[in-house]
Amino acid sequence: MGESLQAFSQHHKTLLEEKMASFVERLESPAVLKEAMQYSLSAGGKRIRPLLLFATLAAYGQETIKGLNSACALEMVHTYSLIHDDLPSMDDDDLRRGKPTNHKVYGEANAILAGDALLTYSFQLIAETDEAFASPEAKLNLIKEFAQSAGAEGMVGGQVADMLGEQKTLTLPELEYIHVHKTGKLLSFGVIAGAILAGASDKEKQLLLEFSTHLGLAFQIRDDILDLEGSEELIGKPVGSDEVNAKSTYPSILTMNGAKAALDEHTQLAKEKLAKTGLNTYYLEKITDMLAERNH
Repeated sequence: MGESLQAFSQHHKTLLEEKMASFVERLESPAVLKEAMQYSLSAGGKRIRPLLLFATLAAYGQETIKGLNSACALEMVHTYSLIHDDLPSMDDDDLRRGKPTNHKVYGEANAILAGDALLTYSFQLIAETDEAFASPEAKLNLIKEFAQSAGAEGMVGGQVADMLGEQKTLTLPELEYIHVHKTGKLLSFGVIAGAILAGASDKEKQLLLEFSTHLGLAFQIRDDILDLEGSEELIGKPVGSDEVNAKSTYPSILTMNGAKAALDEHTQLAKEKLAKTGLNTYYLEKITDMLAERNH
């Protein structure tokens, strides 16, 4: 048992945001580039991916500071992906969390370059992790896992599959492929990075990977459900936008009742994998409940 998830989240979000700002501030780069990077990093959000990393460290009784560089790197890559997603050539969005998107403020070229800078800087930050917190071998493993999670075999590949699937009726395996890669891989990296930094066994890493895969699917199914039943304030985009854009979703393939059953199933499977680790997974369980919640 520990402090509430709200207290845990707020403490770690503050720590993360202050550290990311200091990392960008130290760069010897054109002012407009740093400003554009900071603009999107400071736009808010739940910081779910780094929180999963911190919660995994907590499961091993490890201190937060061990994972701070990796957590900042993870949030920087997530932020770069949002900057690029919003561009005219991608989703062409004018607003992100109620604020003008990066390219609307700094122009397309600077927005692209701010995303590029966040992506490349993230690997530098992992490499710079203090050796008291991560051995050279651990850092190499982190960088390898991170590259796979963010690149062609992960988020980028999932994004391409998502674009290819627009205006088509997808099968359930095709939809799951998109979400496991586009969303799930970076969620999983948060958990796996925490496990690597904590010195987890191969068996524990496998269970945590399976946990995070189910969690990622539950997270996306919930998002699809809320797109039809939620509020614009809750989901941060117009309700029904997936229907308007003719996107295949879990409710469109499984029916709404089927989607809710799938959400419950993946949530339960995620918790079962956690239980098998034998760790103190209090915060990981609380995050799982939060990401599966439909009513708030």
